[in-house]
Amino acid sequence: MIQAETVESIKTLLCEKGVDEASVSQLREIWPKIHFTYCSEDDIHSGKPVQEAEQFSLYLVDSTEHCLCLTNDLNTATGLVIAEHYDEED
Repeated sequence: MIQAETVESIKTLLCEKGVDEASVSQLREIWPKIHFTYCSEDDIHSGKPVQEAEQFSLYLVDSTEHCLCLTNDLNTATGLVIAEHYDEED
């Protein structure tokens, strides 16, 4: 279970610090019980983000059934995917 306030705090930190390996490492230190995955937005082919910002989208991950899947249910969420947005020119 991940609290909505936690997701909002994660979004705020990423908006302030930017999305990169250092900020994801900081998130792992602050919230060690949450599994964080960092990838490109074009690596996500399904699911709906629970939070979005100009630089990234946040997706919830559910691992309760032994197979990882994206979810929008905070009660079953065990992790977050941070999907970085890239400009078409990048």
